[in-house]
Formats: sequence, structure tokens, C-alpha cells
Amino acid sequence: QVQLVESGGGLVQAGGSLRLSCVASRRTITSYAMGWYRQAPGKERELVARVTTIGYTKYADSVKGRFTISRDNAKNTMYLQMNNLKPEDTAVYYCTASGYWGQGTQVTVSS
Repeated sequence: QVQLVESGGGLVQAGGSLRLSCVASRRTITSYAMGWYRQAPGKERELVARVTTIGYTKYADSVKGRFTISRDNAKNTMYLQMNNLKPEDTAVYYCTASGYWGQGTQVTVSS
């Protein structure tokens, strides 16, 4: 069993920044690709970004140039730096790895 715990969400004005963190309870999770998804009210969960074990990254078109995903394997932690946030970024953000999911952290961007 692996637990993933997200933190760093909150309320921010448009144009602001937030940094999300996802801490894994087991070191073995670092052997897997990890990712961030988000789900807005009334919408399906969608991929935001993912990072492989060696640092290759992929982003949704809607966040390219604004969000940066990274991981620190020594700390069993993945990050999502979100800059120039927009109201349409409002959602619950989830981290995932190896089929496990965190509980989510709310990000709300006001206009």
C-alpha cells in the first residue's frame, strides 16, 4: 500500500502562483512515472503533467509554459509549480503514481 499526500493548494488571484507537493509514503514509488491530474466541477479528470523516473516531462497544452513538474526522488516528492494561474485552472488537483492516487488538493483561482 502506498499513500500519496498532496499539499499546497489554496485560493489565489489570476496571475498568481502556487506550488503543489506530493509526498509518497514509500521510496519504491520513485521507480515509477508520476503525474498530476485535475478535475473541475462537472468535468472529467484530465492529465496536467507527468514526469518519468529520469525526468522526462509531458504537459497538457493548456498549461505549457506556465506549469513545471519536477520530482525529488531522495525526498519521495513530486512538485507542480504553477505560474500565471487562470480561473480555468480552478480544480481539485491529484497526484498519481503506479496506480495510486492522493486525496486531492483544491486550487481556486479568482478573476
